[in-house]
Amino acid sequence: MNSELDLTIERVIRAPRAAVWRAWTDPARFEQWWLPAPYACRVERFEAVPGGPMVTSMSEDGEKYVPHMDAAFLLVEDQTRIVFTNAIDSAWRPADPEPVSMTAEITFADAPEGTEYRALVRHGSPASRDRHEELGFYEGWGAVAAQLAALAEREAAL
Repeated sequence: MNSELDLTIERVIRAPRAAVWRAWTDPARFEQWWLPAPYACRVERFEAVPGGPMVTSMSEDGEKYVPHMDAAFLLVEDQTRIVFTNAIDSAWRPADPEPVSMTAEITFADAPEGTEYRALVRHGSPASRDRHEELGFYEGWGAVAAQLAALAEREAAL
């Protein structure tokens, strides 16, 4: 990690790695946690394979949806790692997304209590990293990690 360019969150999710992985890679599960509540997420296109699309919309009222993210998966290693970027869109065209361009590496590892979950978000410049932090990176990514944990833990308990 480069502290001048990267932001990261880590947490232990009290669910097996397979449950956390399903919540991340199944579109129906993904849209349940991907945006901080009370926002609603709708998955438009989502294929968790290298080169696959990751396109979502968001809504404040659950009725009117606006574009949220148009990204591409770069790497998908079963139950271990996902890397995606919004620096290229789902059609593999160079993109200049608002508010920041980023590449995220999500890792999953066994932990005594369940799954060690880490999101490392890389930026191209210190200014971009700082902008993402100012916009509430820790609050937003922390909230969605908590929502992911709640979903995976609930499903693991069934």
